[in-house]
Parts: sequence; C-alpha cells; structure tokens
Amino acid sequence: MADKCRVEFSNRQKDVAANKQLRDLIRACCAQTLRREGVEFPCLVSVSFVTKDEIRRLNSQSRGVDAVTDVLSFPLEEFEKGVPEGYRPVISPLPLGDIVLCPARAVEQAGQYGHSVVREMAFLSVHSMLHLLGYDHMTQQDEKIMFERQEEILQEMSITRDGGLAAQGKEGAGQQ
Repeated sequence: MADKCRVEFSNRQKDVAANKQLRDLIRACCAQTLRREGVEFPCLVSVSFVTKDEIRRLNSQSRGVDAVTDVLSFPLEEFEKGVPEGYRPVISPLPLGDIVLCPARAVEQAGQYGHSVVREMAFLSVHSMLHLLGYDHMTQQDEKIMFERQEEILQEMSITRDGGLAAQGKEGAGQQ
C-alpha cells in the first residue's frame, strides 16, 4: 500500500524541522492507516506543517474555535467510518484531503503527555487519516471506535506510549 499512498508536504513553519525522518514517519502512518482500513486503491494526501498562528486562524475559520490546536483534517470525500466495501474512485489517485499539522503544538503535547515527539506526530497523523476516511469523535461511541482504531494502527507500527519507536524520543521527529 505504501506505493499506493502518495503524501505531498508543504512546510510553512520553522519551529520544528520537517526533515525526511518526520516526513517518512507520516507517510508510514498514512499508508498503515489505509492498509488497516482495507483501502486498496491509490490515494493522495496533502500534509501542511504550519505555525501556531496559522493553525489558530484555520481553527477559528473552519470550526469557530479561536484556539491553537494540534491538527486539523479537511476531507474531500464524505465517507462514514471508513471506505465502503467495493468503493471504486472515479480518479486515481483519489485525493482524500488535507492534514494541517502544527509541529510546535505537537512537541508541547508530547511533553505534557510524557511521551516522545515521534509518538505524538504518529498519533496525530493516524488520527487525521481516520478523519479523512470518515471517522469522528463527536459521540462517546464514535470516540471509542476511533481511538481504538488509532491505538491498533500505532501498535501495528510498534509505536507505543512507552516503547517501540517512541523510545527514539524527540530526535526521531527532527526537533530543532
């Protein structure tokens, strides 16, 4: 699936290095999420790294929440909890949508949650991919489903809260 998942990056911040290691981690998270969800057709995802100011503005415009957030997802398709079985896109690769990630906020949260920046970036990437595939966490039941899927995907990648790739620490995500 990795060859079927094209991820394009845009870096509009200087707080955290958007190096090859970070980009590869995000690509792997996107590909694993698609694999886990059974998506068998080529997809395209856009990932933008932005400043706190920019994500705050986007959060305010898109969600009416005037606050810095870690990640925003903008799906282009209207899936409901995954791609329907037998779904075949009209174009290839299918643009799933945009992920807007604030690396500076992710670094802060990693410290707050007591885990690595690698873990936080991976979590946010998988979380956003699930949003692009129609998952949400507006109700307790939906949150339970989405968060269980996130953890399963991260565990499949050996990215855990207390071990696996998370042991690489901040240098794994290219913090400056």
